[in-house]
This record gives sequence, C-alpha cells and structure tokens, in this order.
Amino acid sequence: MTGSDGETTGSSATGPDGPGRQRSGRRPLRIALLIVVSFLVLLGGGVGWIYFKLNGNITTFGADGLSDNRPEGNAAGQNVLVIGSDSRSGDNSRLGGGSGDVGRSDTALLLHVYSDGKHAVGVSIPRDTLVDIPPCRLPDGSWTSTRRNAMFNSAFSVGETAQGNPACTQNTVERLTGLRMDHTVVIDFEGFSRMTSAVGGVQVCVPQDVYERDLSPSRTTRGKRIFSKGVQTVSGQKALDYVRIRHGIGDGSDIGRIQRQQAFISGLFKKVKSRGFDPTTLYPLADAATKSMTVDPGLGSAKKLMSFAMSLKSIDLHNTKFITIPWRYQGERVAVVQPDADQLWADIRADRTIDGKRAGGKKDEAPATPSATPTVSGAGISVTVYNGTTTPGLAARAADTLSSHGFTVTGTTNAETQDHATTVVGYGPGERDRARTVAQLFPGAGLRPTTTPGISLTLGQTYLTEPSPGASAPSTSPSKLDKDARSADDDPCSNLSYG
Repeated sequence: MTGSDGETTGSSATGPDGPGRQRSGRRPLRIALLIVVSFLVLLGGGVGWIYFKLNGNITTFGADGLSDNRPEGNAAGQNVLVIGSDSRSGDNSRLGGGSGDVGRSDTALLLHVYSDGKHAVGVSIPRDTLVDIPPCRLPDGSWTSTRRNAMFNSAFSVGETAQGNPACTQNTVERLTGLRMDHTVVIDFEGFSRMTSAVGGVQVCVPQDVYERDLSPSRTTRGKRIFSKGVQTVSGQKALDYVRIRHGIGDGSDIGRIQRQQAFISGLFKKVKSRGFDPTTLYPLADAATKSMTVDPGLGSAKKLMSFAMSLKSIDLHNTKFITIPWRYQGERVAVVQPDADQLWADIRADRTIDGKRAGGKKDEAPATPSATPTVSGAGISVTVYNGTTTPGLAARAADTLSSHGFTVTGTTNAETQDHATTVVGYGPGERDRARTVAQLFPGAGLRPTTTPGISLTLGQTYLTEPSPGASAPSTSPSKLDKDARSADDDPCSNLSYG
C-alpha cells in the first residue's frame, strides 16, 4: 500500500530480517544448484548421445541361425568367438578385401576370459582346419545338411552372402569344441583399420624387409618395399598389410601368419591397457570398431558392448595367453590333433589355465577324500558306451556303473579312434537333460550335441584316473601348449613365425 507521503509502506523487504532478505540469501544456493543440475543434464545428455551414436553403428546377426542343439552354458568364465572377415563390401575392397561378393572368414579366435577376471586365453583356429560343419541356416530359412571334413573357413560362407554367416561359424566352433559361445563378434578389414588408427597405432616387429609381391604373390615384379626390417608402429592400411602378409616371411604358411596375428593382438591389447580402460578412452576405439562390426544379439547395444569391454580391464598382460589349436598338416590342409585338442577344451570348460592351474593360481588337484557316489536314477534312459582309449575293458566297466543306476545300456564297443583325452556325453535333439543325468556319474565329462538321436558315452583318458564317481579328475594339461604360448607382454620380436 502507499503512504500519505507518497512512499510505499507496509513492506519490510529491505529490512535486515525481512523475508525478502531471506530470499536474497538463498539465491546463490539456487543458482549453484541450477548450475549443477544443468551440468548433470548436459553430462547425461553427452553420455546418452555417445550411446545413441554407438547404437546406430552396431549391426547384429540373427539368433535364428544358431543351432537348437547347443552345448551347455559355462559354469565359470565366458567364451567369445572373434571372426575376422575379408568381405569386400563398402570400403573393404580398397583395403584388400576378398575378390568375390561372398563374405569369407580370414581369421578366427576363441577367447576364454577366466572367472577371476585376470586371466584369458585366445585359441586361434586355422582357416584350413578340417572340421565337421553342422546344419546351418540359409537366407531362405532352410537348413543345410552336415558337411564332413570341410575347411573351417567355409562355414562363414554358407549361404553365399556378402555379410557372411557368423551363426554358422559359431555352430561349427561349438560342435568342434563342445564349448558354448557367450558372444560372437565379426570385424571386417575396414573396422580393423579404424581400430588401429583410433589407438594411435600398434608396435610390431618385422623380421625382414617385405615387398609388394610378398603381399600379392601374383605380381610379376618385386615392387616397392612396404616394410623395413625391425620394430615399428603401424596403423590403418599398414596394420592390415602386416596381419595379412603370408608369403616372404618364415615358411609362408597360414600358421606362421597366425603367430604374427597373435603378436599384433598382443600389441593392441597392450596399447589399450596403457591408455586405460574407461569410457573416455574406450569411446574412440568403440566408435571405430562398431562402424564395421557385427555382433550377436547379446552384445547388440552400446551399453552391453561397453560393459563387456570394461569387464576386461583387470586382465593381466602376462596372464593373457595366445595359442593355436593343436594341429598337424594333412596334405595341404590342417588336421586337429587328438587327444591334445579335447584336453584343451576340457581345461577351458573347467576354467583351468593352460598350465593346468585354476585361474586363481591353485593347482587343480583331485580332492583327498573322494565324494560319495551321487544318487542318480537312469530309469528310462538308454546309453551306448564307447571306449575312446587303448585300455581294454573300460566300456564294460562304465556299463556296469550305468546299469547299477538304472540306465539301459544298448551296447558297448570301441570308438572310431582311441585317442580321446576326456569323457564326452553325446546327445541328440531334445535330450540334453538326459545327457546331464549320465554326466553326473562321470566326473569332468563334457556334453556335446549331435544330430543323431540317442545318447552316447565316449570314455577318454580321464576315466582311467577317476578315483570314483563324484570325484574330480586331475588335469593332464598338454605342456606343449603352455610352452609355445605367447603372452601379451612378450617382446614383439619373439616367436614370430612357424618355420
């Protein structure tokens, strides 16, 4: 209201203790809160934009191409299948992609991350390895028949599409190893090139001068020198040339190239570790990779992909090993060596490192006092027993164990080969639960799906050392794998080429 002298009265806003004074005192606090909230909104918006951008990059392949008859999930650790594609789609052709319109797999690595989060092993599978390729889904929705003794890399080309068939390769690896893949990632040449540039290059070692003809043997002249002998940092096209080169170094074999690829992956991991595992440093790498990456639905979002990447931050360089599946030449192809390969898969399944220890560092030994025979009822379950060793009488011994628990044994005989390292329970479609019941009586037995109805038990060398049903068998890890393994912290010039 207005006083008689024309001044405003009835307000104490300017008084020392009036409410107006209190509002003035709170204003800086409100401004500070507004600034903090605005910052958080901007920060959240920035993170949201990053995830939105990465989500837009990611391509997934359909889970409908995965087999309905997959191995059991992993009790410990996780398995990731990494496939390098030489597709010529997009910018891949200018980088040296395949010469046709069908996607092909140039490299495959099975990465097992141990349950302690500090150990990992990468197992390379040569592209010329002879394997059985199980039924795979074609683009029209039909399924192929099992192909025996086929080249491993042909699985990726089933269906003859430009993007390849990662689900078929995953099915093939699961059939080969008896291990369930938690994730599968496909990276093409363009993505690989971008990734190496995003981290500022990777240190490699070239054992001798390399020329253009070494990379492209069809050239009539030696061409320019593309690498000088010695240690150097490469990225982009140069990095691609390094991991692709096959001729002119060592014996010119794919096995030799795999060893150089393992050295490169070691260097890449070392570089990423040195930069730090946090979203800020990982984003450029993730952005580069996802632009040319295809993943399984389980990694089909930026949040899932970044979460997986962060789960690798505690892995120790020295405890990250790279090996090649136990192999031998079979003519011009590569054959899997048994029982070494089966023992490797058994070790991975049990989360044992390749030196025969648990990932936590404790030697994996059988318990001092074997546990009691488990209560197992085999009523209504029929099993055929095969002796996969050279020791006579094992099939009959296992048959007696099965019969005493109510199983019906439909036959006992020798397996096609007697070099099985571990015991395996094979099961047909829809019979996984029954196979689990059988496996309870045979400690350390793996489960392996088959396309043939029925349940089979193939006894391996571990059955000879089992003290009794219910006790764990000791590891017989192949020492050669541990001896030949590359650690991620090895000198880049060490063990570079087979031959």
